[in-house]
Amino acid sequence: MKKLLQINPVLRVSTSTGRIMEEIGDLAIRNGWESYIAYSKGRDGIQKSKSNIIPIGNKRSVAWQGLMTRLFDRHGLSSDKATLRFVETIKRLNPDVIHIHNIHGYFLNYNILFDYLSKSNIHAIWTIHDCWAYTGHCYHYSYAKCDKWKTICNHCPQKTKFPASYLFDRAKKNYIDKKKAFTSLDISQMTIVPVSHWMENEMRESFFNKYRFRVIHNGIDTNVFDINESDGIKEKYGINRPYIILGIAGIWSDEKGLGDFMQLADKIDDNQLIVLVGVNEKQKASLPRNILGISRTNNVQELSQLYSAADVFVNLTWQDNYPTVNLEAIACGTPVITYRTGGSVESVTEDTGLVVEQGDISGLIQAIRLIESRGKSYYKDRCRSFALKNFRKEDRYADYIAMYEDLTKQKQNPDNNENTSNREILPGTRRR
Repeated sequence: MKKLLQINPVLRVSTSTGRIMEEIGDLAIRNGWESYIAYSKGRDGIQKSKSNIIPIGNKRSVAWQGLMTRLFDRHGLSSDKATLRFVETIKRLNPDVIHIHNIHGYFLNYNILFDYLSKSNIHAIWTIHDCWAYTGHCYHYSYAKCDKWKTICNHCPQKTKFPASYLFDRAKKNYIDKKKAFTSLDISQMTIVPVSHWMENEMRESFFNKYRFRVIHNGIDTNVFDINESDGIKEKYGINRPYIILGIAGIWSDEKGLGDFMQLADKIDDNQLIVLVGVNEKQKASLPRNILGISRTNNVQELSQLYSAADVFVNLTWQDNYPTVNLEAIACGTPVITYRTGGSVESVTEDTGLVVEQGDISGLIQAIRLIESRGKSYYKDRCRSFALKNFRKEDRYADYIAMYEDLTKQKQNPDNNENTSNREILPGTRRR
């Protein structure tokens, strides 16, 4: 039986990458693969999974790597013993495909891992969820307007941002070390999977430019995120104005547009209310009267009701790769207005919303008024139809399974270049 090994610091399905990894593993099992998942035991403890789990390290190794990161800016270069033990596990397992998600997360030494991979004949797929892999420090650089990663990072303007270092700035050395490690695999041995076309275009200007790229957008559960209208959700949160402008973020900051929502609040009409989900208590206390703050919730049924109740979903992010909040809103029949930021625009069409320039509050007001003039009924069915065609997680994960099958077939028949990427997976999970 073919074996798949996925790697990510977290397995918890309350995290986006953990949920993606678990659901890919589930679909792989249904298609006849043995599925293994490696993750950080020190961060996640022992988690339940349908796949076979491989916990890496412990709280002590996570704490040590955290210390090396905070003081010396050497994230991803500790956890030596834990990584060496993990490599021995890989040797015994001998997987057909290794699917990397994130390796930053205080649990692996990437030099040790990639030194082994470069000497093996195992094909690696690396899904790039953020920008850390090709920078000398940061996980995203758009808000800082930094493009040093195109040549060589140095004097990082985001040294104290994740993964934060409060003492040394080793951006230049980190960049050199990452480039050496991550490009040590032969170009035929690794496929890069950015989650957006924006990220693919960025990475083609990075040291990964020699590798093969294939964009696979993230998917969502369109059975959960569906048109789910309920007056009960308005009553629960005291939403008493007829027109709802919704914003959702895991952590609100200026990078996510919190300051821009404050400016927007000064310009909206009296019948309109901004609802922001994910604010903390300090932020909630500072909001004006026409912004309702709701604490973060993991209740997806409630999120679906909030999306459905909104007249428009507004995403004022200044840096993003392919935000799932846009997908969730559209799947619930609600149009999206987003800044022209990264991959955030890739889910928005004339049937699903509008795009405005970053910081253009006047343009944002005009967009809201245009959507209001058309009415929610104009967008509802168009949004839902687009979501079912493009966002179903079953279809997006089936893209990965087809890729695994292609790679193992090529490995077994290296002289056979037939492209089998359109093979049928399981009933109900055919690629679109």
